[in-house]
Amino acid sequence: MAHKERTTYPGFYKITFFIGLGFFTMGLMDPLYDTYVPIFLNRFIDSKAVIGLIMTLDNLFAIMLIPIVAALSDRTKTPIGRRMPYIITLLPLTAIAFGLIPYAAFYSLPLLIIAVFGLNLFKQAVRGPVVALMPDITPGELRSEANGVINTMGGIASIVGTIGLAQLMGIKVPMPGGTMADEVLAFPVAGLFVILATVLLFFFVKESQSRAFDAEEVSKKREPIIGSLKKVFSSSDKSAFFVLVSIFFWFLAYQGILPYIGLYAREVLGFSAGLAALPAGAVGIAYALLAIPSGVVAHKIGRKRSIRIALGMLVVVLVTLFIHGSFIRLSNGATSMVTIVLFMGLLFLFGVFWVTVVTNSFPMLWQMASYGDMGIYTGLYYLASQLSSIVAPPITGGIIDLFGYQAIFLFAAICMGVAFFLMSFVRRGEPKDDTAPQEAL
Repeated sequence: MAHKERTTYPGFYKITFFIGLGFFTMGLMDPLYDTYVPIFLNRFIDSKAVIGLIMTLDNLFAIMLIPIVAALSDRTKTPIGRRMPYIITLLPLTAIAFGLIPYAAFYSLPLLIIAVFGLNLFKQAVRGPVVALMPDITPGELRSEANGVINTMGGIASIVGTIGLAQLMGIKVPMPGGTMADEVLAFPVAGLFVILATVLLFFFVKESQSRAFDAEEVSKKREPIIGSLKKVFSSSDKSAFFVLVSIFFWFLAYQGILPYIGLYAREVLGFSAGLAALPAGAVGIAYALLAIPSGVVAHKIGRKRSIRIALGMLVVVLVTLFIHGSFIRLSNGATSMVTIVLFMGLLFLFGVFWVTVVTNSFPMLWQMASYGDMGIYTGLYYLASQLSSIVAPPITGGIIDLFGYQAIFLFAAICMGVAFFLMSFVRRGEPKDDTAPQEAL
């Protein structure tokens, strides 16, 4: 079956690359946002727990907007498709809001909060349609590989943002009022990249001409949102439920670390402003190198098996990071090139196994969905991931305040271990399940 799907879908990598431009925009903005917005907030706020609470604003918007807008896009019928109207409207607005953040941070905390509020309103509203575009167009058999291509795009964007654009944060630029300031330039430049990617996505991905798009079929297959949710949670096969709970726990780990990794690099390892995003860049390099191979491997050995192996290795890496951080603390904060290189290497390994989890978890859920409720399942993925993202930063911020930075790595290791256990109960979501009965075990 796999061979047949591949030979009947010409131009697979080309079209997936252009679809991946939507993910490229998120991959470009998210690491810069996660690295520098806590630093901006730290200009006005000392408590890491309060910073973590503010950093959950994007997750709060995500949990409210992604499921709703993704489901609405399931039911949208226009000449340019059902996802594209949201993408070409909301992504440019996202780019503008993103570019304004460092300017707001230069003046006051209220302006910074307003800018962050506007960014997340637009970014989280568009995320669902951006993500759901790929499974609309890609056959179920190839979604792990396609998600690998898309995550590679996200990884490349992360490298561009954290290793390339982040260097612009050390350049002083003129501000309104005639003063000069640094820690600004990367954000508006990234916003221009987002607008360019949106234009290319619109011109090269013709959703209305895709293999999946049929306005009449959309009308026939669509189901009420509440009915789709009941189908997911009342099915005798609880695979979707266990995948969703596992997603909650592994994102509890990831989002518990992410908002503080830039501060950790600055305050513990002594990185400069331009280098503070390098830890996220190490993860991005792993994404770019291994996202596609991780999808191919999962196609051969199974998505569930790939995810569980990766989760087990993530536990090992996180425990090692905890030991590494404890060593730095015991040495009274003294860091050497060896400890920094070891830290970056561990984060690269984290990225290797994390991309395996992310690349294959979305396709597992999509494999359980029908075309009519693809947006529903996309929304449920984000419901689980963003719910954990709301809870995690305040928890880990409090852990830092009480026990120091290194303790968040141990917390994350425990969460990854719980996800490893829960994934043992998943029975569906493999590429071979494309033609399996919905209730099959």
